[in-house]
Amino acid sequence: MSEKKVSLLEGFKAFLTRGNVIDLGVAVVIGAAFTNIVNAVVKGVINPLVGAFGTQDLDNYTSCLRGPCTTDPATGRTDGIEILWGSVLSATLSFLITGAVVYFLMVLPMAKYLARRAASHAAKEGVQETMEVSELEVLKEIRDALVAQRDGGAGGVGGMGTGAREPGEGGGPLPGRDGGR
Repeated sequence: MSEKKVSLLEGFKAFLTRGNVIDLGVAVVIGAAFTNIVNAVVKGVINPLVGAFGTQDLDNYTSCLRGPCTTDPATGRTDGIEILWGSVLSATLSFLITGAVVYFLMVLPMAKYLARRAASHAAKEGVQETMEVSELEVLKEIRDALVAQRDGGAGGVGGMGTGAREPGEGGGPLPGRDGGR
């Protein structure tokens, strides 16, 4: 039973120290800080721009669904059903600004970088395959030349020609070998 607890704790430790969890934690912290920046931009820049055409704050844009919407200054209670569509508009603008900044400053450059890296890796892999194929061809030529030289260049043994036998082909040992003695 203690072995199972140890393995569970080890698994939990491995999960916590895995790079994905740490990256996620960093992303949450940066996202929280970035949210403050976006909210400041909306309240400090966007709201005043909208205020040039109407009220100073988007939160002041409301509509009354039922009855006259009046607020009692003493209690702060509102009569009627008030729709706060200015708050929704402000939150939507914050979301769009956040999405645009994240896409254009983080996602798009990273995608371009990863595409360039993948293309470079594919090019290197293609060169490596070409080198391996050419090395294989050179080794085959060397093998054929050695077999031809060993056979005296007289056309090979047993009607095989000057080509070399692959291991496991034909019956018996290769010419020039002692046959396993």
